[in-house]
Amino acid sequence: MTAEHRTTQPRSVEHRTAAPGRRSPLRRLLTDPQAVISAGLLLTVVLLGQLSPLFTDHGPNQASLDAVNAPVGTHGYPLGGDKSGRDIFARLLASINTSVVSALIGTSIALAIGVTFGLIGGYYGRRVRGVTEWVFSLVMTFPGLLLLIVLLPVTGGDYRATMLIFGVLLSPGIYRLVRNLVLGVKNELYVDAARVSGLSDRRILWRHVFSVVRGPVVIATAFLAGSSISVQSGLAFLGVGSSTVPSFGAMISEGFSNLYEEPLQFLWPSLGLGTITASLVLLGNSLRDALDGGRPVPSRIAPPERRPTAPTHTRPGSTPTGTSVAAPGLLTVEDLAIAYPTPTGELKEVVSGVTLTLEAGQTLGLVGESGSGKTQTAFAVLGVLPAEAAITRGSIRLDGRELLGLDERALRAVRGTSIAYVPQEPMSNLDPNFTVGAQLVEGLRASSPMTRREARTRVLALLDRVGIPDPRATYSSYPHQISGGMAQRVLIAGAIASRPLLLIADEPTTALDVTVQAEILDLLRDLQREMNMAVLLVTHNFGVVADSCDRVAVMRTGRIVETGDALDLFSAPRQEYTRMLLDSILDEHTLRTDRPAADTSKTDTFETEAR
Repeated sequence: MTAEHRTTQPRSVEHRTAAPGRRSPLRRLLTDPQAVISAGLLLTVVLLGQLSPLFTDHGPNQASLDAVNAPVGTHGYPLGGDKSGRDIFARLLASINTSVVSALIGTSIALAIGVTFGLIGGYYGRRVRGVTEWVFSLVMTFPGLLLLIVLLPVTGGDYRATMLIFGVLLSPGIYRLVRNLVLGVKNELYVDAARVSGLSDRRILWRHVFSVVRGPVVIATAFLAGSSISVQSGLAFLGVGSSTVPSFGAMISEGFSNLYEEPLQFLWPSLGLGTITASLVLLGNSLRDALDGGRPVPSRIAPPERRPTAPTHTRPGSTPTGTSVAAPGLLTVEDLAIAYPTPTGELKEVVSGVTLTLEAGQTLGLVGESGSGKTQTAFAVLGVLPAEAAITRGSIRLDGRELLGLDERALRAVRGTSIAYVPQEPMSNLDPNFTVGAQLVEGLRASSPMTRREARTRVLALLDRVGIPDPRATYSSYPHQISGGMAQRVLIAGAIASRPLLLIADEPTTALDVTVQAEILDLLRDLQREMNMAVLLVTHNFGVVADSCDRVAVMRTGRIVETGDALDLFSAPRQEYTRMLLDSILDEHTLRTDRPAADTSKTDTFETEAR
């Protein structure tokens, strides 16, 4: 590969296929009506409570015999008086402050305990985790509400002390959330790199681990606050606590006892409590959506429109789109275009005008750099594009049947019988919680109705056919007990179980060593000849293409730039981009000429002596 090729190839392509930037969580929150409305309601309610002296001249416990059950707007009471002659509006404002204090105490205690010990229990070894697990499991066995009532003599009826105890009772939920997240991240390579670089455990936990934890913790905070307010109000409704502390629960209890005489006394505190708790729940949902990347944007153009039958301009070697007559071939992709929404809401095409034809028993190599649209095209054929993807135009026909526009049930039937898929990373596509046999049997019975015993017999035969030495042992093994090459053979066995018409192999040998790669390619060729399958091989490895493919389609930035027989493409590529990819293949001659002169002479001398 020349220096010119090395400097011009990757940067220009990656620059043109760069994905658009994503909005920050704060910006997504500010543009989410649910978040804005719920946060606005909460802020308004809290400000009303804090500024209560500006809105009323009466204290929440100040009573007047003349104002017993006073109507709305009389005696200087905007919402009237209760059965004890107290200002309902003043008590509502004071109840807001009580709820805010309850939420702050209960939530802060639960977060302080749960997050701290969740980080410790998840990060350190089994002994530490065993101790924390035992303690928090013990806390979870306590009946929360009953315990708060029993401890009334200890708290002296002070709702703040009660909320402190309730925060301790809430902490196991936060502990388990944080612990599970830490267990999932502590063995990541970047955490190991931080340890190797000499960072202390405290810094690693704060800088590298807590960044993964904080999103779910922020979401949980909203629900913890709502739970604290609800429990405090519930205890006050039951009469647990001081009668001099205004609370929504106490007001609801008093209004309930006076419901038939003055029903509005029951309505006002119920509306206040409902507004606060509902706003917290809705705000928590909005926080979850914002931190998860926003709600998926549904595909707005599906199924794609058919083009008119009038002649259109086409590229050399392609077929006109939109004709009602099916093009020859088992798989026919015509003028396929896939787009994704940008932050501004517009659709940006990542695959544009892709046209492919694949015959039965033939192997088509779909080749290109990373980001060229190969996998997106394969996923479109499989019908597993993300929810936000939009197929703006085109047609995908398998054995004469149009696949675009089919509902999910029909697509599942096609994927289970006519199309099969072999993924790039075999180990990540096997569930570690189930044995290999259980997963293969489940997939086989989903596509072909049969008894479990028949499926087991069929799976064992398939495992033997794909070259696994001991099918019964592999059948009973968990994924971590087999090698990567065996895992890929297992997935191939599952893929061919229904004898599909089309097999899509997405980089099937990338995660394997060289000798196993050759075995897997030989296996795919043998199975293809036996079943007369068509194979769509997605790859960037021209060695695999030369070894396995009859025809090749070269993709660049979402477009097909060249299609032809494999031998013709290697011997006489028509496009400059294809020549650049072929020139990028490293061989012995390229490595030797690229070395400095001194190193080259030493190498040649060594080779001469060896000969």
